[in-house]
Amino acid sequence: MRQFLTTLLVVWTAACIATYVYSQQQNIPSWIAMAVLPAFLVELAFYLVIGFAAVRQAFDGLGSKAFRAALLTASAVVPYVIESALLGTFQITPLLWLLAIAAAASFWYVWIPRSLPADLLFLALLGAVYLSKSFDQIYGKPLPHVALGILGKLMWIRLAIMATLSLRSSEEDTRFGFIPTLREWGVGALHYLYFLPVGVALGYVLRFTSFHLPEFEWWKIMLLVIGTFLAFLWVVGLSEEFFFRGFLQRLLARGFHSEVAGLIVASIVFGLAHLPFRQFPNWRFAILAGAAGIFYGLAFLKAKSVRASMVTHALLVTTWRVFFAG
Repeated sequence: MRQFLTTLLVVWTAACIATYVYSQQQNIPSWIAMAVLPAFLVELAFYLVIGFAAVRQAFDGLGSKAFRAALLTASAVVPYVIESALLGTFQITPLLWLLAIAAAASFWYVWIPRSLPADLLFLALLGAVYLSKSFDQIYGKPLPHVALGILGKLMWIRLAIMATLSLRSSEEDTRFGFIPTLREWGVGALHYLYFLPVGVALGYVLRFTSFHLPEFEWWKIMLLVIGTFLAFLWVVGLSEEFFFRGFLQRLLARGFHSEVAGLIVASIVFGLAHLPFRQFPNWRFAILAGAAGIFYGLAFLKAKSVRASMVTHALLVTTWRVFFAG
């Protein structure tokens, strides 16, 4: 718990600094920044819970599954209520819609016995909501460059992970968390290097990418690389690797009685999930994502850890975002 509180203090401090810098750069009125910041601080506190086993275990001790599901559902609407009340944009319809989708995910394994069909439908629900525009519509934009839908996406990630870990009652250990071990860093980096020539060749053949150097000073490039890597490691990589590798791939491997089949099918599904990228259907990006999914899955199998595939995922996306133009 001490580590959690220390981390929370550091994250909150960084969030306050980032809010100030961004609001100054984008000429965002201070009253909007101050209205939005508390909601982000609350959501970040909830989000950090998923990465600390001790805090998750404390949550698991809070009564019945139904009670914990109710707590998750209630926590989902807190950031919306805060930001909409402070911005003066509160409406009952978005609140009810947010409660409905949060309750569907939170109570899924309370209402429905755990089974292969239930697990697959749960993943379908998570993906459908995440890929929809629901959160953008619920949270809105007080300004064109202040999109608050990210609050909903962060909420959806941590709520879905908590519902899986706490309410699905899984006995499996996917070695999930924010900080990879030294071995996981090594396995993740090695599989990144394995995929790099494959990804470059595929990008060239598909005419999807072209190499470019950022036109910044070296220290700005370093900040861009570090910031992009950490964002993808702890948000996109964390969520996608947990559900596609730690959940779906293992589920399929058991269903097919084959790790190879689980790896291949999960990677195909992962690729198809990227079809809406920028425009639909983006087959070139889906093919690249599916190929990358093979290497993410191999890293997961090698280390038996979601954190290893998170490293591979974050390194690849950072390389693409910083040095290639899609």
